[in-house]
Amino acid sequence: MKQFYFSTLLLFSAALYAQTENDSITMNELIINENRFSTPLSKQNRNVYVIDKAEIEKLPARSLNEILQYANGVDIRQRGPFGSQADISIDGGSFEQTVVLINGAKIIDSQTAHNMLNLPIPAEIIERIEIIRGPAARVYGINSLTGAINIITKKPTDSGVLLSTYAGSNFEKDADNTNNTFYGSGLQLGGVLSKEKHQHSLFVSHDKSNGYRYNTGFENNKLFYQGNVQVNSNNEVSGSFGYIKNGFGANGFYAAPGDINSHEVVQTTFASVQSKHKLSDKWALTPRVSYRYNFDDYRYFGNGNLSSGRSLHYTNSVAAELNTSYKTSKGEFGFGAEGRNEDINSTSIGLHNRNNFGVYAEYRTTFFEKLNVNIGSYLNYNSDYNWQLYPGIDAGYALTDAFKIIGNIGTSQRIPSFTDLYLDQRPGNIGNPTLDSENAFQSELGFKYLKGSFSFNANYFYRNITNFIDWTRNVTTEPWQSQNFGDLVTNGLNMRSSYSTSLSAESNLTINLGYSYLDSEFKNIQLDVASKYLISSLKHQVTNTLNYQYNKFSVLFATRFNERATGATYWVNDFRISQKFNDFTVFVDAQNIFNTTYFEAGAIPLPARWCSAGVKFVTF
Repeated sequence: MKQFYFSTLLLFSAALYAQTENDSITMNELIINENRFSTPLSKQNRNVYVIDKAEIEKLPARSLNEILQYANGVDIRQRGPFGSQADISIDGGSFEQTVVLINGAKIIDSQTAHNMLNLPIPAEIIERIEIIRGPAARVYGINSLTGAINIITKKPTDSGVLLSTYAGSNFEKDADNTNNTFYGSGLQLGGVLSKEKHQHSLFVSHDKSNGYRYNTGFENNKLFYQGNVQVNSNNEVSGSFGYIKNGFGANGFYAAPGDINSHEVVQTTFASVQSKHKLSDKWALTPRVSYRYNFDDYRYFGNGNLSSGRSLHYTNSVAAELNTSYKTSKGEFGFGAEGRNEDINSTSIGLHNRNNFGVYAEYRTTFFEKLNVNIGSYLNYNSDYNWQLYPGIDAGYALTDAFKIIGNIGTSQRIPSFTDLYLDQRPGNIGNPTLDSENAFQSELGFKYLKGSFSFNANYFYRNITNFIDWTRNVTTEPWQSQNFGDLVTNGLNMRSSYSTSLSAESNLTINLGYSYLDSEFKNIQLDVASKYLISSLKHQVTNTLNYQYNKFSVLFATRFNERATGATYWVNDFRISQKFNDFTVFVDAQNIFNTTYFEAGAIPLPARWCSAGVKFVTF
């Protein structure tokens, strides 16, 4: 009944918006930059959702985690709020089945994907976030089992500076410890230099909070640099470097209720360099190298006792990639190759090293004016799992200039993390070095309508993940152990619409509304075992933002409805009010304004109503 209600609501809103099309303003076309092909969003045959910089600026969010919680089909399961720690998944997958990229460079946390979003990317430098749903191995390679999230940063066009600060509180006191009022604050400084042949951006920030309940405080420091150099009209070099140190109270994060005093420190360094070369009107070449270092220091007994219950993990990954595309009169060819080395040195996992090598091949053509097809495959070799092949195909047929039918079939894999394979935390958790890699097959059919400032997408998919990895045990006295638990079959439906209209010469209204439904079922499983992650994904999800702008004054109201396959149903409502005065912007945020009690990971309650205010000074 709920599925019917939300589907009807979304379809009704789409019809209502379509009736007022003559009052709309024109939407700008976005180009989705895959590693080998660049495709206008309207011509994409995949289910791609984009959060652009205009929406990011208006959201009541400051961290990447908070931005993504408003994305349709994305499940952000926060342990620590305000960007401290969160798991991410797409369309019902596990938190290790989604790959994250920065400008096309993959961020893979080979220890555990719990730290994959520990990134120093400031919201002010994000141009857009591309969310690609469904297996994407033939485009992005390993671990893109249920989708990929590509964070595209801005190339500055003007020089200037940024100064931003905020402070907030829930106005409650820490009755279990200090009796101080809970608060959070932050400061960010940035500078941009933009010249004709080179552009540079540098941002630093500091955020601190004493939490929202006992032992949930955090402190993090971030540094991010990005540079672009145009050698000439056919050659460009770009690079980025980021560092984040994030320390937080981990009360209930992994082993509740015994870990009430736990603390964790995660440090991540990321660097990448890539170049783009136009060798001719038909031939383009893009090489890339990237490096990621992560240090994870988990202290079960907190900072007061470091002699026991402490796990130290040091991981490194080095990757190199070469992509090329070649256009002919019959279509466009894309080829690529990548290599990756990953190692870990850990007190509870040990010392391990593995290598991965992959080859891409794609072909895109238009058979006749309205039908275009993209077919490709990814051939992967892993030193632990040998050779595996992952093909895929997508197609789109344009019935009219505004209405297009799309379909795709894709496959992908997820290689077990070092934690899955080798963790030894007896008597709590032990890994399993005999695990097989997870594999996914997905087929999808849908349509998209885009005209003027109104868009509506609807898609149905079927996905089967074989060798799904879960942590199980037979009796409560046994340790949890990672196992290939069975096959996870999911039928899913997702719809989203967007509409923007001018109410007057000085004001406009923008509405985004999305709905996702998932029906997941495990097959070929052992029934008499306990499972940690057995179908804890979202069953129903509604995301809605309503933004009104008058001159330089704006109000955005955001609603999130989540119902999990196991767990409570909850609504969370947020808003942001902002006013620009030349280079200054003053804003007030209120999150969870109706004081909803809700949980996203385990038994960790997330903050009740939280209010904050801030100011930005931006000259670029």
